[in-house]
Amino acid sequence: MISDHRGQVFTTVEDLVEAMLSSRPPVVLDVRWQLGDDAGHDHYRAGHVPGAVYVDLDTELAAPPSPAAGRHPLPDLADLQAAARRWGIDVGSRVVVYDDWEGKAAARAWWLLRWAGLADVTVLDGGLAAWKSAGMRVSTGDATPRVGNVVLSGGHLPVVTIDEVAARDGSAVLLDARAPERYRGDVEPVDPRPGRIPGAVNAPAGANVTADGRFKPYGELADHFRALGADRDAVVYCGSGVTAAHTIAALASIGVSAALYPGSYSQWSADPDRPVERG
Repeated sequence: MISDHRGQVFTTVEDLVEAMLSSRPPVVLDVRWQLGDDAGHDHYRAGHVPGAVYVDLDTELAAPPSPAAGRHPLPDLADLQAAARRWGIDVGSRVVVYDDWEGKAAARAWWLLRWAGLADVTVLDGGLAAWKSAGMRVSTGDATPRVGNVVLSGGHLPVVTIDEVAARDGSAVLLDARAPERYRGDVEPVDPRPGRIPGAVNAPAGANVTADGRFKPYGELADHFRALGADRDAVVYCGSGVTAAHTIAALASIGVSAALYPGSYSQWSADPDRPVERG
């Protein structure tokens, strides 16, 4: 049932500042990444939320790519735990993640850490732009956190495999979080074949946010996903399982639990035996 869970998914700048000044400050992660831009670490060094630790999406939030598994397979749990400890995460830590891309990369970290058993992980609503627009200062260079002691265990959020997507019975709506032109198959800049998984409904991640990069209000998101038939069980994919997490976060904020298809279209389209739709 749709209900307002925004406070469990998103953190405002004001709440983050208050938490940073508390006796139990959160671990803040900067997930500076965009498709086609490999200079995320440089952007981070040029200016980030004070104390924030840089997270490399390609190497720390994903396993190596392959046609069989997709462009951003889920990382090995032991590798993710080692990375989380490098970031300074302890057992019971509060974690806030952000980026400069409307939360589309930060949501990958949010999803992975929730999937791995961390209960208190939120996305900074509006990201670095919201932080700056509130007049907050930024730091440069690299932060060097102490090593944490967190223990992770996978499986706390639902995932589906490529065969489960192919065999779905229609009880859960299949959402494609890519831009409309990629969903239709008009263009395909990175994956082997243009198009979409048959039966998918387009729910582009960009539709989850307002012009300033903040997630839309509860009522707007509820109406949006209800119109797509996603006010019940849903499965979400994108190109490689990154921006799909953004749509899963938007759904979680209205109380809807959705499964991630991690291989997403990059895995599906690499298999010539899997059908695609266009138009």
